Amino acid sequence: MGDEDRAGYLDRDKKSFSELDRMRRDGGDGSRGAAAEQRSEQASKEYRKQLDGLFSSGDAAEHEGLATALLDARGTPGLAEACRAYQAAVGLPTQLRQISCFLDSDALDVLLAGLAAARGAHEAQTLEASAGLRTQLRMLADHADDAVAEAAEALLEDL
Repeated sequence: MGDEDRAGYLDRDKKSFSELDRMRRDGGDGSRGAAAEQRSEQASKEYRKQLDGLFSSGDAAEHEGLATALLDARGTPGLAEACRAYQAAVGLPTQLRQISCFLDSDALDVLLAGLAAARGAHEAQTLEASAGLRTQLRMLADHADDAVAEAAEALLEDL
C-alpha cells in the first residue's frame, strides 16, 4: 500500500508556489521560534545599550583606551589596578570580556565588583552564559572569601 492510497494523503496542507513566493518576500511565515525571537531581542538590547554608552558617556576615546588597557593587563600583576582605573572612569563593566577580566583579578574588591557587574548584566539580560564564564564562577565558588564564594554560587545557579 503506497502513500497515495492512505486516507488523507492528498488532503494535507500544501502551499502553492504563489504562497511560497509571498512567504519568501514577506520574510517567512512568522514562526521563527521563541528562541530566535529572544536572541534577536537580546542582541538588539545589547546593541542599543552600547550605543547609549557611546553617546551618553563622557570621553568615549578614553573609555575605549581603558577597556583596551584592561584587556592588555590580563594575566599581569597590574590587572587589579587596570580594573580599578576602568571602574573609576567608566563604572562597572557591562561586556563579558571586561567582566571576565575583573573576575580574573586576585584583589578582593575587584572580584566583588566583577561579580556585581556580572549580576547586573545577567539581570539586564545582556550576559551570555558562556562555558568560560561558568568555569570562572565555579572556581570562584571555592574562593576562600565567603562573600565571593556565595556571590559566585548564586550567580551560577541563576545562569
